[in-house]
Amino acid sequence: MSKQYQIAAYYFPNYHHDKQNELVHGRGWNEWELVRHALPRFPGHRQPRVPLWGYEDEADPKVMTRKIDAAADHGIDVFLFDWYWYEQGLYLERGLDEGFLNAPNNQRLKFAIHWANHDWIDIHPVGYYSCAFNDHRILYPGKISRNTYQNLVKYVIRNYFKHPSYWLIDGAPYFSIYDLPSFIRSFDDLDGAAQALAYFRTETIAAGFPDLHLNQVLWNTGVLPGEKVVANPDEILKRLGFSSFTSYVWIHHVALDSFPETEFQTVFGKYMEYWRRITQEISLPYFPNASVGWDSSPRTIQSEVFSNVGYPFTPCIANGTPEEFARALREIKKDMDANNTPRILTVNSWNEWTEGSYLEPDTVNGTGYLEAIWDVFGKD
Repeated sequence: MSKQYQIAAYYFPNYHHDKQNELVHGRGWNEWELVRHALPRFPGHRQPRVPLWGYEDEADPKVMTRKIDAAADHGIDVFLFDWYWYEQGLYLERGLDEGFLNAPNNQRLKFAIHWANHDWIDIHPVGYYSCAFNDHRILYPGKISRNTYQNLVKYVIRNYFKHPSYWLIDGAPYFSIYDLPSFIRSFDDLDGAAQALAYFRTETIAAGFPDLHLNQVLWNTGVLPGEKVVANPDEILKRLGFSSFTSYVWIHHVALDSFPETEFQTVFGKYMEYWRRITQEISLPYFPNASVGWDSSPRTIQSEVFSNVGYPFTPCIANGTPEEFARALREIKKDMDANNTPRILTVNSWNEWTEGSYLEPDTVNGTGYLEAIWDVFGKD
C-alpha cells in the first residue's frame, strides 16, 4: 500500500432500476422514491434529504465517473460494494457491473465485495404493525445452497478478483461477509462453514493469488429484523479462517437510548468504548469504522405514527455535522496511530441515503463530509 491510511467507504447499490425490485414495487422503482417522499417525523427533523447531484442512475457509467472522481479527490481509496447473491442469483448488481466497471476512470479507485448475505426483508417502506409485532415478510432468504455458493465463488473470482481495480491486501483479494449466522446456517454448522471458506480460499489461490483476505463484519447489537449476535466471536472467527474483522455502522455496537434523537457525540463515545474493548477480546486485526449518521425514517410508511418500535422506526442520530464528523475522524486517527491498529478505516457510507449515513453531497452540507475525510486522512 502506497498511502499511509486506506479509506474504504461502503456503497449501497439500490439507486438504479432492478427487475426484482420492479416485481415488488412496480416499473421503474428504486430507493430514490423513498428519499424523495420522506417527511419530517418530529419537530426539527431534517427530511427530506436532497442530493446535490440529483436523483441519478448509478448504473450509468457517466454518473459513476463523477462519484469515483469525487471519492478519489477527497482521499477515499475503496468502494466496498454491498453485494447480493441469493438462491436466485445476483440482485442489485448493475451499479457495480454496469456503472463502476464501465466507468472510464475506475482505475482511480479500488473496489471490493462486501457480501450482504442477510435476509432481504420487505422494508421499502414498512409499516408500524410489521415492526411492532415483528411480522416481517422475507423476500429473499440469506441462506443459500452449497451449489449456489460454489457458483458465487467462481463468479466472484472470475468477474471481480481478476479486475485490475480490485482491492488487494498483501496481494490477497479482500472479501467481506456481513451476516455470519446466516452464512453458518447455509452450511448447517461451523465445520460446514469452515469447509466452505476453505474451498473459497483454495479456488482463489488456484486462480493465481497468494491467498484470500476474508473479512467479517461483526456486531453485538442487531439492526435488521432477524439479525443474531455471534457468540464466542474470537474462537469462531479463527476457526473459520478469517483474516480480519470490521464494523458496518456504529449503531451495531451502540444502543440509541434516546428517542427520537440521540446525540452524535454520545454514539461516537460509546463506539470508541466498543472498539477498545473488542480488540482486547478478539486477536484478529480490527479495521475501525466511521459513521456519518443515522436516520432510517425514510424506510417507514410516512403516514404512520413514528414510534420507537424497531428498525426502521428507530431513533435518529442528531447533530452529526461535518464538523463533528471531522472531530470523530481525528480521534479515530489518533487511536489508530497510538495502538498500532491496521491503518484501514471503513466508512458508513458513500450513499446510505435512506439510513441517513452518506458522504455524497446534499443541498445542506454540500461536500462537507467528503472534505472532512480529506482534511483528516487525505493529505497523508
